[in-house]
Amino acid sequence: MNDKETHILLFDGVCNLCNGVVKFTIKRDHKKKFKFAALQSDKGIALLKQFGLAADDFDSFVLIKGDKYYLRSSAGIMVLRELGGIWKLANIFIYLPESIRDSVYNLIAKSRYGIFGKQDTCMMPKEEIKNRFL
Repeated sequence: MNDKETHILLFDGVCNLCNGVVKFTIKRDHKKKFKFAALQSDKGIALLKQFGLAADDFDSFVLIKGDKYYLRSSAGIMVLRELGGIWKLANIFIYLPESIRDSVYNLIAKSRYGIFGKQDTCMMPKEEIKNRFL
């Protein structure tokens, strides 16, 4: 996979909702486009810094696609679009103003631990998908 084809999803590694999103993505990513890294990991922090993003903000969902990045709701929409099939329909939400999309995203992000729970440590991927994690 060359740099233009690289899709890296940075997620909050201790968040149950975020881990669920990663599992959802892996299950539907038949072309294995995506690699994953926890925002809290050394690789995650290095990538955040590389793109000039705050290395201590774990409330964001970040998709790095080649030399571009997408945050919050835009990242979520882009992931669904890349998965293809029926998931591409989510692209319609890109036409909503980002401020509205991200307001909803931020509301969920603020309450995600209370609603979905939190782990003490980042998830350890199973052996069969370990190579998908940076």
